Amino acid sequence: MDIKRAEVEQLVRLALAEDIGEGDITSRAIFSEDDACGGSIVSRQDGIVCGCDMVEYVYEILDPRVKVTSNVKDGDTIGPGSTVMTIQGPTISVLSGERTALNFIQRMTGIATRTSGIVSLLAGTGIHLLDTRKTAPGYRLLDKYAVKTGGGTNHRMGLYDMVMVKDNHIRAAGGIQHAVGMIRERYGMRYQVEVETASLDEVREAVSSGADTIMLDNMDPVMMKTAVDIINKKTRIEVSGNIDEFSIAQIRGLAIDYISMGSLTHSVTAFDLSMEFD
Repeated sequence: MDIKRAEVEQLVRLALAEDIGEGDITSRAIFSEDDACGGSIVSRQDGIVCGCDMVEYVYEILDPRVKVTSNVKDGDTIGPGSTVMTIQGPTISVLSGERTALNFIQRMTGIATRTSGIVSLLAGTGIHLLDTRKTAPGYRLLDKYAVKTGGGTNHRMGLYDMVMVKDNHIRAAGGIQHAVGMIRERYGMRYQVEVETASLDEVREAVSSGADTIMLDNMDPVMMKTAVDIINKKTRIEVSGNIDEFSIAQIRGLAIDYISMGSLTHSVTAFDLSMEFD
């Protein structure tokens, strides 16, 4: 999974436009068009870098005269004092793109770093860590790319590439059996079908419906264990809802296939990176 400029150019242009507007009035008051500078993006903590290409795209779009050189690649480990990238070019352009470039790489590196930490907690279990659709609007591709970079596994990209029967579908359709039946009638076996369950009765109904994957949503560890026994390897199992680094210790021993965490992308802690001039 790579990020091509064409896929994110509109997002980058929007980000630049909202920040710069009609011009960086501070930088233009201090520097002339002929002034040039050099600087570096430096890490202040340990983590997994992600978003190097986005920094390059920001400056390519803002001012092609700015030269960006990456010292690392996405997925590499960085630490305090690591020089991630160097940037040289017209001072006004370097300063004008600084915040936008950092916003992208700090968010993506934050996601990749947390993902990597959680994946390490699941080492040896065979359980895959999934992301969700709980991403910043417009940032879906970037957020999911960052999860992948951190060692996680991408769940569905959107509503169009996998069937997931959630609580509101079940209520509106009148039950899991009816919902899954209509899906199979419409699409046959074209799509994988996942069903979200919140009770043991729903788990039993989901098994009977022929779902490919059953999600155990917001269940406590005892209920999860019972649900796993009910499913008895008839389908894949995903666990979701209020999962964090602490609760993983209670469920990593269950015979499940996936753990999904919306907080990977909806509650991002920006990674500590700064741009420092020479």
